[in-house]
Formats: sequence, structure tokens, C-alpha cells
Amino acid sequence: MKRELIVAIDGPSGSGKSTLSRLLAAALNYINIDTGAMYRSVGLAAHRGAIDPADTQALAELCARLTIEFVRNGAVERVLLNGEDVSEAIRTPEMSLMASRVSACLAVRDAMGRLQREMGNRGGVVLEGRDIGTVVFPQAEVKFFLLASAAERGRRRFEELRAKGLQVDLQQTIAEVEQRDAADCNRQHAPLLQADDALAIDTTTMTIEQVLQEMLVIVNKRRLQGCEA
Repeated sequence: MKRELIVAIDGPSGSGKSTLSRLLAAALNYINIDTGAMYRSVGLAAHRGAIDPADTQALAELCARLTIEFVRNGAVERVLLNGEDVSEAIRTPEMSLMASRVSACLAVRDAMGRLQREMGNRGGVVLEGRDIGTVVFPQAEVKFFLLASAAERGRRRFEELRAKGLQVDLQQTIAEVEQRDAADCNRQHAPLLQADDALAIDTTTMTIEQVLQEMLVIVNKRRLQGCEA
């Protein structure tokens, strides 16, 4: 019996993973699993609980108490943390850096990895993150690695935050992107890496639609080949 694919999208912060994961999943009628939002949710819970991101035991106990869900309301996806809609609260620069810090904890990665596998094992899913194609789903049938310059990724993040009415500085935002890159690439557990069999796409000068169309060509070609369960 044929089953649908597992599609992994990895890459650094601001490379377009979240947006393209949502659009690709919608185009394929797949489920979108925003793994970055999961780590941001853990970061938010740790921040609210005044938990030190270096306290492995406290983070492990925190993860055991959390429920994280994705719900769709029409075209809008929401993130629920223990039943609370935290979709906006997890998207601040502070929570971006907090997510990077808590995701360096092996206990957190193990807990989130288990949840991601439970969600995605049956196929028909698009997952985005930093270690999906290398650690969470190394068996994914299609893997993408999105790239863009730090300056461009910082600019995108700056515009996104400003559109939400936040007072932000462009150079500071670019510096925060670079800081996040360093943390993700140098962490001990599951650092940001491109899987050997992942297709790299540099999105620096591409529109979202151009990247989406390139991804759809690759995924639909693989779908036509079929995937035996």
C-alpha cells in the first residue's frame, strides 16, 4: 500500500522555512509540523517558569508537563501550549534566542523528537527545523536545506517584526540572526547541518513563490515515483 511522503525542511533562522513549510503542506494537502514553534513554546514555558536553560533536569521535568498542539482555523495555523494560544508570544526575538538555548538540551530535543516522530511517522507531513533531515527523520523521502545570507534573513525578520508594530533595529536584528546561527551550529546535540541527501536552495534573491514552485516540482516528482509503506 502506498503512503504519502515525509518532507523535511531544514535551514538557519530566517531562511523561509516556516512560511514555505505552511505553503508546501497546503499545496500538497499535507499536515504541517512547525518544529521551531515547538522549541519556542518550550522556551516560553521555561522563561515564564524562570527556568535556567542550562538546568537540564528542570527542562526535562518541564517537557514532561507540556502539551503542544497545532490547530488550523481556516488558513490560519495556531500553536497551543497547554491549551493556551501562544502563536504570537513565541515569535519575539527574545523567544527566538530562548528557543536556541533550550534546544541545546538533549532532554528537550529527545522529548520534542519523540513528539515529532509520533506526529509524522505515517507520512503526508511537512516538517521544518534544523535537524529534521539529519536526526528526527533521516529516512524522509524528500529533504530540503534552505539558505540565505545573514543580512537578508535579518532584513526579513526586521520587516516581519515591524509589521507587527514592534520597535526594532535592523542592525541589531541582523546581529541576533548571526547570534542564533552561531548557537545552532555549535551546540553539542544535533547541531544545524545539511543532510548529505538534502537539496540546498539559496533563497537570498528568490521570492517565496519561486522557492515554493521549485520545491513542488521535486516533491511531486517523488510522489509520482511512489513510496511503499
